[in-house]
Amino acid sequence: MTEKEKCRRGGLYDANNDKELMEERQACKVLCHEYNHLSPAETGRRQEIIRNLFGKTGNNFQIEQPFYCDYGYNIETGENFFANVNCVILDGAKVRFGDNVFIAPNCGFYTAGHPFDVAQRNSGLEYARPITVGDNVWIGANVCVLPGVTIGNNCVIGAGSVVNRDIPPGTLAVGNPCRVIRNI
Repeated sequence: MTEKEKCRRGGLYDANNDKELMEERQACKVLCHEYNHLSPAETGRRQEIIRNLFGKTGNNFQIEQPFYCDYGYNIETGENFFANVNCVILDGAKVRFGDNVFIAPNCGFYTAGHPFDVAQRNSGLEYARPITVGDNVWIGANVCVLPGVTIGNNCVIGAGSVVNRDIPPGTLAVGNPCRVIRNI
């Protein structure tokens, strides 16, 4: 079984020494570099790069520069997607955003995690768990979303939150760790 197959099955895999994964990340980094160095006025080329990079996009999206991701092909966005500056998506696993998702500056979505076992971690092993963000979600500035999290439809995640568990639909959640404050 390849390292990529191990990753897709949710097992430990070696992303640091696998030629296929390293080449895919390098190709993605080249596209991110090109994207981040385009004039903001080059909207057509910016959209073209994102459409080529991501696994799926809606017709209407805007991603402000700079933007960074690992592979790109694991990212899916719905309609009316907006990500402000300094968005980072480490997409070893799928990262799905629904319709009408608005992401404030300096947010990160991290599917990758590392084992607690020192020998495994030091050998470069990691795992990846998918992240899902529902429809009509607003994510405040400096939010960190960790591996395996689902944020339900119609949620607001307050600025500075560290989302380490699922957030139910129709709620306001904030904090470190992020917790539900109230229904909306």
